[in-house]
Amino acid sequence: MNTMQCMASSVEVHHSQILKGVLDMCVLASVADEPDYGYALVQKLNADGLAVPNERSVYLVLKRLEAKGRVVSHLENSEAGPARRVYEATDLGRDVLRAWIADWSGVRDGVDAVLAHHPLEAPS
Repeated sequence: MNTMQCMASSVEVHHSQILKGVLDMCVLASVADEPDYGYALVQKLNADGLAVPNERSVYLVLKRLEAKGRVVSHLENSEAGPARRVYEATDLGRDVLRAWIADWSGVRDGVDAVLAHHPLEAPS
């Protein structure tokens, strides 16, 4: 493996680790905005730049959020095929999301402050 391949692999692993830390919050935020089904959530998250590696990870997050009472789901008929499971945030989920956003803001500000002092820049 050459240097570029090693670097690409390292960046991919790093992205995956960051995504694991924020995916629950991003999925919950998406369904707090508007109820939706899993595949559409993956598309929205990818369109927003998260680069979700696979649909399965979003479905696992939805199941976990539902088990904790942060989202609820129901089946909704689809004109394009079988019924879809639609997820929406509960009041508890919205309260949790507010706390997560406050926490994330502090973490983001701290990371930005540390990186602002670093002499290297990300490639354009």
